[in-house]
Amino acid sequence: MLGFWYYLIKNKRLSMISIVPYEINALKSMKKYPSSLFYKGDLSLLKRPKVSIVGTRKPSSYTQKLTYELSRALAKRGVCVVSGGAMGVDAIAHKGAGSSNTIAVVASGLDIRYPAVNKNLLASIENEGLVLSQFKEGFKATGWSFVVRNEVVVALGDILVVSEADLKSGSMRSVEFALKMKKPIYVLTHRIGESLATNKLLDEGKAKAIYNIETFASQFGKSVDDGVVKDDFFYFCQTSPTFDAVVEKFGERVYEAELEGAITIQNGMVRLS
Repeated sequence: MLGFWYYLIKNKRLSMISIVPYEINALKSMKKYPSSLFYKGDLSLLKRPKVSIVGTRKPSSYTQKLTYELSRALAKRGVCVVSGGAMGVDAIAHKGAGSSNTIAVVASGLDIRYPAVNKNLLASIENEGLVLSQFKEGFKATGWSFVVRNEVVVALGDILVVSEADLKSGSMRSVEFALKMKKPIYVLTHRIGESLATNKLLDEGKAKAIYNIETFASQFGKSVDDGVVKDDFFYFCQTSPTFDAVVEKFGERVYEAELEGAITIQNGMVRLS
């Protein structure tokens, strides 16, 4: 082990458990690993493909609608939505995904559900999903802790989606982290004069636009509502692994899945159909 530990908070008692490889990998792109990370909920969500969604605390009705639809479409495909538990875009992303398909990274200790307006949402995610924090019990959110929180949100996601943002906003700090980590950045399309930060990212070629929710979400495979079984094979293939890696991990299952049309194999890479 690398000397880093997660702590399970249960009934206000801390039980230390050793860190596991996939959790280390999710945070490798951070400038500095957290010395401790507390959690409430289901750590198995960390094994899933993950999309981080951030944005303004005061989204337009257009942004609210599309953020919800985007999170819902991703969750239907077994993708875990990661956000910061804040008001606005964060809360909508969590709600759209559903409490059992989302990770909330918070800027306070886990005994403090902040902001208070989201206390019921955070309680639901604790019970059905996963809540993470770098801060001990009793720690109240402050300016710098939001920045620390943002880095973890970005690091956990395979990609970053910015729904709506103003210049010099907290969301743009998340974008800075994503650029340093070389994470793909996507934004919703907005009219000229709206969401100035995301439009600037498009203009500078630092982000790609999401023109269609279903088309964007389909890169993670079919909706599980179509009868697709959510299992380790499904989640693994969502990461577009090599053919050799799938065979090594699942053996003949890869050939069965290809015959069933569940996956396609092109240029040595496996993708969900």
